[in-house]
Amino acid sequence: MKLTKKSHACVRLEKDGRLLVIDPGGFSEDDAAAGADAVLVTHEHPDHFDEGRLRAALEANPAAEIWTLASVADQITAAFPGRVHTVGHGDTFTAAGFDVQVHGELHAVIHPDLPRVTNVGFLVDGAVFHPGDAFTVPEQPVDTLMVPVMAPWNKISEVIDYVREVKPRRAYDIHDALLTDLARPVYDGHIGRLGGTEHVRLTPGESAGL
Repeated sequence: MKLTKKSHACVRLEKDGRLLVIDPGGFSEDDAAAGADAVLVTHEHPDHFDEGRLRAALEANPAAEIWTLASVADQITAAFPGRVHTVGHGDTFTAAGFDVQVHGELHAVIHPDLPRVTNVGFLVDGAVFHPGDAFTVPEQPVDTLMVPVMAPWNKISEVIDYVREVKPRRAYDIHDALLTDLARPVYDGHIGRLGGTEHVRLTPGESAGL
């Protein structure tokens, strides 16, 4: 499997000539979902869900499909009947040849005064876990964790504790568009020293073999 990091929370996974894209949102490149055979969306916030990017991908590939939770599906199902699938915690499915498990139910708390939206994480091929905007811990070992390093809902100690709890073989940064270049070495240093696993930061467009 090949993993390509796009800006912010979007990642692209390729296997056997097929492409799975997760969270091509508004902070990612305009073509973040281009060429996708399947798209997964963790929740409705615009840095993870961008209707224009999804429409472009589905219109370019009539066989492409989307798997997401109800709050997103309700917004796009009418435009693409039969191609948008609603999923929730505990569901399993196959998308573009990838086996996917769904974990989690709620977005992390941003502030007690703000209502929490729903959020799901996706475990792909039993190996790569993208949690969306939550510190969800899957009920099975994770080889590669996409770790949200910087957000209005987290702090570095929580990120480190999350990596420690999941215990992946390696952790790749996501949710990093708000992190300045000046701060990146600080985050890299703390997570790398204290997380207890291999910690890797890919620049947008950079790929790694899994």
